[in-house]
Amino acid sequence: MAKLKVTQVRSTIGCRDDQIATLRALGLRKIRSQRVHEDNPTIRGMIEKVKHLVEVEEVEE
Repeated sequence: MAKLKVTQVRSTIGCRDDQIATLRALGLRKIRSQRVHEDNPTIRGMIEKVKHLVEVEEVEE
């Protein structure tokens, strides 16, 4: 199964509380922090909610 590397590239200042909570659930705390997640609909939905704050790339392992 493919994996997604999610990197936070923008600050959460001025963001809604639910967007901040979504970033925390993805494991992102600071700008340039990265996490690798399995590619599934749940993670894709979370990324869609904060797409203006993150960059996503597919990785093969």
